[in-house]
Amino acid sequence: MKKEILLIGSAVAAQVPALYAKPKEAPVNVIYILADDLGYGDIGCYGQTKIKTPHIDRMAQEGLLFTQHYAGCTVSAPSRCSLMTGLHTGHTQIRGNREISPEGQEPMTAGTYTLGRLMQSAGYATGIFGKWGLGYPGSVSVPNNMGFDEFYGYNCQRQAHNYYQDHLWHNETRVPFKENENGGRAVYVQDSIHAHAMQFIRDNKDRPFFAMLTYTLPHAELNLPHDSIYQLYENAFDEKPHTGYDGYHPSEKPYASFAAMISRLDMYVGEVIAELKALGIDKNTMVIFTSDNGPHREGGANPDYFGSYGPLKGVKRDVYEGGIRIPMVAWSPGRIEPGTRTDHISAFWDVMPTLAELTGTKKLPVESDGISFLPTLLSKKGQKQHEYLYWEFHELNGRVALRQGNWKLIKQPIVGDTIFELYDLSNDIHEDHNLAAQYPAKVKELEKLLDEVRTPSELFDFGR
Repeated sequence: MKKEILLIGSAVAAQVPALYAKPKEAPVNVIYILADDLGYGDIGCYGQTKIKTPHIDRMAQEGLLFTQHYAGCTVSAPSRCSLMTGLHTGHTQIRGNREISPEGQEPMTAGTYTLGRLMQSAGYATGIFGKWGLGYPGSVSVPNNMGFDEFYGYNCQRQAHNYYQDHLWHNETRVPFKENENGGRAVYVQDSIHAHAMQFIRDNKDRPFFAMLTYTLPHAELNLPHDSIYQLYENAFDEKPHTGYDGYHPSEKPYASFAAMISRLDMYVGEVIAELKALGIDKNTMVIFTSDNGPHREGGANPDYFGSYGPLKGVKRDVYEGGIRIPMVAWSPGRIEPGTRTDHISAFWDVMPTLAELTGTKKLPVESDGISFLPTLLSKKGQKQHEYLYWEFHELNGRVALRQGNWKLIKQPIVGDTIFELYDLSNDIHEDHNLAAQYPAKVKELEKLLDEVRTPSELFDFGR
């Protein structure tokens, strides 16, 4: 009899760990906010003094600031393709801005594995709100065919230059804004995009979601409502009306418009975080804020006046640091330590493996050039490092760049008289001192690697 009691007691004891096991942590929501042509030095937490960005600055105070994060490319479409596919531009399908008439850009191929597909496979609702630029209406490469349950915004990045556009797309349905036809300025469509993004967050508050907020701000044209945000800067700068817009809508005061566009973007960020807190899901959400490439000079923008590139050299279309190194701030209360910063070297193609690790995806079904930076986000040990980073650019006769450790090799142009530039970023972050003549063996070594890491592309060959 005693033996039976002992056996029963043992059985109950064996069940205790299961009964009192720690519940599995709920999936972490992810909001990825991608600005357009926002420079490394355009926000306060990266040194900006003329433009107010209190909400992004607070994100940095409460989260993690990256000092060495890189875009996929120095212009929009290839940079976004790199982000979407986890590949650098030596391997991506889209390596340049290639326009499709009358609306859209070169599409990715059917079935391309994207961030959207990754997050869908992990059980997330997925949405993208803003600029797409990786296909054309009706193509195999619209957001709904690329892993996103919901899309609202511009299909075409060229049409995204117009902030009072006469139509957007909701999934594959054209949404007209008749009040904006024939030069009308009744609906500022960035506000409409932001409203749809906020609604997506509210609609999915009770399930895991992945939202990409790809606002066009502060890309030219420099154009926005003359509301209270604009009035902050209307008389703040010594400027004259700009002429020579290269097709962009003229701004009476381009400096004021540029600053107000960044502050409007900051307002959107603040409203996203406030909504997460109001819904009670802020502690179960990770927000990442970044940009698609360096600052622009179009439409009267003056990166020299604002120091938009910070301590770096170069702007959009350069493969110098100012064209490709971008701000990135990550925020997740209870997961990311507040007030921290990291010098970890990372790039757009790292986002896919990072989200794969965050969601518990054991193995990606495709090859990636990326390395998860989740250990850095969570202040964990074991962060792996890149052997190299690579970029290629297909305008201006072509140019390529490679970073290995603190060495940076630039080869430009690809077509014509080629010049090699070699920089030691550890003591020359502004890339002022070309060491190519001083270290020919290092140039040869990095040039060999530069040639090896690229695969040919039928669509994007240099010289075409």
